Amino acid sequence: MKKPERIKQERTLPRLLRFCTPYKGSIAAALVFAILYVGLNLTVPILVGYAIDNAVEAGKVDFGAIGTLLLGVAVTAVCSGVFQWLMNMCTNSVVYFTVRDIRRLIFRKWGSVPLSVIDTTPHGDLISRMINDADSVGDGLMQGITQLFSGIVMIVCTLGFMVYINLYIAIAVVIITPLSIFVAAFITKISRKQFVKQSELQGEISSYIDEYVGQQKLVKAFGYEQASMEGFSEINERLRVCGQKSQFYSSLANPSTRFVNSLVTSAVTILGSLSVIGGTMSVGSIATFITYANQYTKPFNEVTGVIPQIQAALAGAARIFEFLDSEDMSEEAEDDPSFHELKGNIDIEHVSFSYTPQRPLITDFNLHVSSGQRVAIVGPTGCGKTTLINLLMRFYDINSGSIKIDGKSIYDMPRGTLRSNYGMVLQESWLYNASVRDNIAYGKPDATDEEIIAAAKQAHIHHFISCLPEGYDTVITEDGGNLSQGQRQLICIARVMLCDPPMLILDEATSSIDTRTEIRVQKAFARMMKGRTSFIVAHRLSTIREADIILVMKDGNIIEQGSHDELIRLGGFYSKLFNSQFAAAG
Repeated sequence: MKKPERIKQERTLPRLLRFCTPYKGSIAAALVFAILYVGLNLTVPILVGYAIDNAVEAGKVDFGAIGTLLLGVAVTAVCSGVFQWLMNMCTNSVVYFTVRDIRRLIFRKWGSVPLSVIDTTPHGDLISRMINDADSVGDGLMQGITQLFSGIVMIVCTLGFMVYINLYIAIAVVIITPLSIFVAAFITKISRKQFVKQSELQGEISSYIDEYVGQQKLVKAFGYEQASMEGFSEINERLRVCGQKSQFYSSLANPSTRFVNSLVTSAVTILGSLSVIGGTMSVGSIATFITYANQYTKPFNEVTGVIPQIQAALAGAARIFEFLDSEDMSEEAEDDPSFHELKGNIDIEHVSFSYTPQRPLITDFNLHVSSGQRVAIVGPTGCGKTTLINLLMRFYDINSGSIKIDGKSIYDMPRGTLRSNYGMVLQESWLYNASVRDNIAYGKPDATDEEIIAAAKQAHIHHFISCLPEGYDTVITEDGGNLSQGQRQLICIARVMLCDPPMLILDEATSSIDTRTEIRVQKAFARMMKGRTSFIVAHRLSTIREADIILVMKDGNIIEQGSHDELIRLGGFYSKLFNSQFAAAG
């Protein structure tokens, strides 16, 4: 994915604002309430000015008029506050719905990008884009939209009132005020890069924390706590320095513009005083004008005050759009009823694949598997066993060649249809925060209780589940934290047994199960694999003796192929692997 700096700021803001367009009604209501709020708010200085004029001469104070005016001020202030609250309610709803929509898009995007994007991007960084960056966007929009509505209306209305009261003083205000805009723009340009870098570092520190928390046992087992802390402190310090710089530069904007705007107030006071002396303005009018001048400059102060949030929002939006713009998986093929009745004859012809062009992994790979055959895949680490499984499931697309099932290319099938024909049990079990029943029925949500219990019995886990406090309704904590590794894997096995697919992939499926349970589960697997094409990846060679075909892979190629007895008699690479595992027993 391209770096956020390459996403131009002028393209980020319009694209971000387009997410707000579905909520035009709320935006229009917010604008109406802003006009009413500002209009009433600007009425107060006029009433106060009239009150001053009724009390400026000794002995001619009209207390009745002053009381009426002050009552009007109170009523106007209350109504103004109500409209301001309504305006904030509308803008808040726009922001919350917009951020919700952005998060939905990110989550949906996770399911549409190739696995290579997920595999090559730190997971903590992906999560940071959905959580931290989306929150930054929400905060920036909240401040920006609120200031935009009230600020524009305030500037236009106050300028109109000032022109009405005294044209020449109003021109002086208009001439001086733009200086604050130029100062804010200059400082914003300086601070922009720091906010982009800050968002990247937040993603980096989220990734580091995700790794550290997820591998706590390993960290403690190797006494890596201090080194981990040092690594965290280094990233945290870089984030502190970057955050401090971004806040320092952006915080210069507000006091700088306030200084310029104080010049406006000074100019109004001097010119207004001269006008009062010259008899062209009353004391109440100059008091009203000074209030309007402050109101006129206030939006400029407020906008520069929220520049840090707005800059953080744009930086976060750039990182979000960077991910949303990443390439999707190739288009899905049209479904066909025949794809749901596959028998499992698999032909792999001249397949080549590499994760990176610089390092070829599988080259000119050929294999034919007949329906119902059990194919075991063995070989040293990195030889391409799991890669072959990834290609069969279309988690990755081949570079060249073809893979066919029953004579139909897997690239002519929708990915979901292809994968529904496989049942897959991985070495690393995955469970989610739900009941045991829901976890077993993950691939078949409409399964009956009888089917779920039958699958659990096949996986030899029904007794264990029955002993849980709530039985099948017992809630499993995140990632199965309240179960042993073996228990988690048995539930994953039951999940596949429930789906009852025509083809199976078992990638070290019994690696976390004790020997006695493994024997029972292997028998269950044998029943389940009967008549089904099955691929078994195993390091313990004792588990694959009954396979019809054993493929011995090395460096992405099949170097030996045959049954267990045939390969032992051959005395080649497989024989050495097998004998090395059982030399101690012999």
